[in-house]
Amino acid sequence: MKPSGELFKLIRSLSKSEKRFFKLSSTLQAGEKNYLKLFDAIERQKEYNEDEIKDQFKSERFIKHLPSEKNHLYKLILKSLRAYHADSSVSSMLKEDIKSIEILYEKALYYECSKLIRKAKKLAYSHEKFYYLSELISWEKRLLEEEYLSGRFDKNLDDLIHEEQEVIEKLRNVAEYQILYSKINYVFRMRGYARNDQEKEIVEEISSHPLIKGKNTALSQRAAATCYYIQGLCAVTKHELETSFAKFSRVVDIFERNPSLIQDIPKQYLKSLNNLLYYYTDTRQFEAFFELIQKMRSLQDRPGFTSTDIKMKLFTTTYNSELLAYDRMGDYERGIAIVQEVMEGLERFSDKITKEEVILFYYNIAYIYFGAGEFRQSLHWLNRVLNDNEPNLRQDVYSFARLFNLIIHFELGNYDLLDYIVKSTSRFYLKRKREYDREYRFETVFLKYIKKLAKSADKKDKLRSTFVELKDEIDRVMQDNYERVALEYFDFSAWIESKIADVPFAEYKNQQLLELAK
Repeated sequence: MKPSGELFKLIRSLSKSEKRFFKLSSTLQAGEKNYLKLFDAIERQKEYNEDEIKDQFKSERFIKHLPSEKNHLYKLILKSLRAYHADSSVSSMLKEDIKSIEILYEKALYYECSKLIRKAKKLAYSHEKFYYLSELISWEKRLLEEEYLSGRFDKNLDDLIHEEQEVIEKLRNVAEYQILYSKINYVFRMRGYARNDQEKEIVEEISSHPLIKGKNTALSQRAAATCYYIQGLCAVTKHELETSFAKFSRVVDIFERNPSLIQDIPKQYLKSLNNLLYYYTDTRQFEAFFELIQKMRSLQDRPGFTSTDIKMKLFTTTYNSELLAYDRMGDYERGIAIVQEVMEGLERFSDKITKEEVILFYYNIAYIYFGAGEFRQSLHWLNRVLNDNEPNLRQDVYSFARLFNLIIHFELGNYDLLDYIVKSTSRFYLKRKREYDREYRFETVFLKYIKKLAKSADKKDKLRSTFVELKDEIDRVMQDNYERVALEYFDFSAWIESKIADVPFAEYKNQQLLELAK
C-alpha cells in the first residue's frame, strides 16, 4: 500500500508564519521532540518519500513507530493551526468564547460568565451565527437557574425560551435553503443547462418550492442571499439571462449591505459576482466585465479572502471568465497571452483545485487556440478534457467536447480519422439517449453532416453547398430553445457561416461584433 501523503500535504500548505508559530509553540513543551525532526525532514521534500524518511532516521528509535509519530505530528499541527487562527473568523472566536463560558461556569464565576455570554451573543447576532446563538442561550438558561437559586428573579425565562425558539427557527430556515441549493447545484454540475421538458421539470420543482417562490420566506439575510442565489441558478439552467442577472445582483446587494456576510461566507459572494461576469460576456458588455474582474482580483488582500481556498476560487473564477470573454470578443491573441498565467495558477493550486475547474480551463484554452487558428494546440488541450472524463461531472462539457473534437479534426484535414471518430461519437450519444431517455436533435444533425463534409472536403463547390444545407437544418433545430443551449459551448453557427463565407473563424466573429456594435 502506498504511504499516505496527508501529513506531507498539510505541511506543504503551511505559510511561513504558521510554521514559525508551530515551532515556537513546540519550544514550550518539555522533553525530546522527535516530531520536530520529522516535521523538518518532510518539509524539505519536494515530493513525499517515506522510504527516504525511514533511511534518514534508521538509527532513531521513533522511526519504528512511524505511523503513530506521523499521526501525532498531524494532530499537533492542527492544534497549532487552531490556536494560530483562533481570532481569524467569527466561528473560531465564538468557539473560544463558549469554551471560556464553560470554564467560568465550572468555577462558579457566574457574573463573569454572564458578561461573556452577552458579548458573544452580540457578535453571533451581528453575523447571524444561529447555531452558536442556540448554544449561548442554553448557557443563559443554566445561569438563570443559578440566579433563581440565589433569589434573583429579575430575568424572565419565557422571554429566553421565546428567543431560543426564534433562533432555532432561523437556523432551520437556513438549513432548508441549503438543502434546496444543494439540489439545484447538483443538477447544474451534472447536466448544465436544461435541454428537455424532463430536465426543466426538475428545475421547476425547485424554483416553485414555497421557500423559493413565496414572499418573505427568508428569515435572515443569510437565508435571503441563498434564496436569490437559488433563483439565479434556476434561471441559468433555463437560460433566462435577464432573470439570472437580476437575482444574482440581489445576492451581491445583500452581501455588500452586510459586509460581515462577505467576510463570513466569501465564496458565495464570489460565485454571485462570477455569474454577473457570465452575464456581461453573454451581453457583450466588456467594459463592465473587466471592471468587475478588477474589483474581484482586488479582494484577495481583504479580510476573509486571504485563505488558500478563497485565493484559489478567485483564480479559477476570474481566469476562466476572462478566457471566455476573449472568445466572445474574438480577441484570441489576448486569450493565448494569459495561458501561461493560467498554467502557473494550476500548478500553484495543483493538489487542491477541483476536477471541474481544471476541465473548464482545458476546454476554454482549447477554444482560444481554435479561434486563433492553432488547431494542433487546440486538439492538445481538448484531448486533456476527453481523456480525463469523470462519469458524474459536467457531462454537458464532455458531451460538446466530442463535437468540438470533430470540428478540430475537420480543420486539420484528418478526414479518414473522422469517419472512425464520428462512429465512436454516435455510439456515445446513443448510450446517453438510452440513459437519459431523450433525443439529441442538434447532435444528431451535426453528426450526420460532419460525415458528408468529410466526404466532400476535396470538392469546394460541393463542400460549400453541404455547409449551406447544414446551416439551414441547424437554423431549424435552433428554433427550439432547448437546442440553442449548444451555442453556449461552441459557436457552431459562427463556424458554419465562416466556412460558407470562406473566411477564418476569428475574422467572422469580429465581423459579427462590428455588426452588433452598429
